[in-house]
Amino acid sequence: MLEIRKIQKRYPNDFLALADFSLSVKQGEILVIVGGSGCGKSTLLRLIAGLDQPTAGSISLDGTPVLGPRPEIGVVFQEPRLMPWLTIAKNVAFGIRHLPAEEQRQRVAQVLKRVGLSSLAERWPKELSGGQAQRVALARALVGQPEVLLMDEPYSALDALTRHDLQEHLLSLWVDQQPTLILVTHDIEEALFLADQVVVLQSQPGRVKSSFPIHLERPRQREDTLFLQWRSRLLKELDHANRVSETSSGPVTRQHQTTAVG
Repeated sequence: MLEIRKIQKRYPNDFLALADFSLSVKQGEILVIVGGSGCGKSTLLRLIAGLDQPTAGSISLDGTPVLGPRPEIGVVFQEPRLMPWLTIAKNVAFGIRHLPAEEQRQRVAQVLKRVGLSSLAERWPKELSGGQAQRVALARALVGQPEVLLMDEPYSALDALTRHDLQEHLLSLWVDQQPTLILVTHDIEEALFLADQVVVLQSQPGRVKSSFPIHLERPRQREDTLFLQWRSRLLKELDHANRVSETSSGPVTRQHQTTAVG
């Protein structure tokens, strides 16, 4: 269980990115976070990953405080961030260099097979398409066998067809081990296609506006009537969150929340 308790993040320039932010994420859950620009989504992922520290509050995984990067928490960024001087296999192995060489080899071979890139192990990053590069980034995160996988708008720069393909691929990978998956996105359809739970953020400062489970059976079809109804609901939630952010920087009252969070 990932527990986020009343965290606050204030930067040295006095900008308050997050305030009084609480959230509980169950093991194996796919949680998708949506919200307008500047609502602290990426800041939140950095705090969960241990890449930065909150100025107040706490984050814990299975009861242990997250005070820095941990092997149990993997991250996939918006850009693949592959090292151009390393082959694909060596990029994937970069985070497990502390393991014996044979175990590294086995893990890399296994995860490249899972993401469908076994034949590209000795290629260079510059030889990959955008979709292939993001699969490598996902493989690099999965090779450490994380308990929690964080994804910061990983498909936003890709075309629609590639994005849909990788969303379906991500679900198939998730089914294998069911890590806790926390995804930040601006794409409403992506949120509904993937999520067990959606959290809508408002900004100034970032905080939870609403949180609700997505009651759609898998596999989900984007053109289904029920899917479109959920899309309409989520768009309304986002619109309300944006209007609240524009008119007030104060806390959201409990009646705005559709379910209890944290």
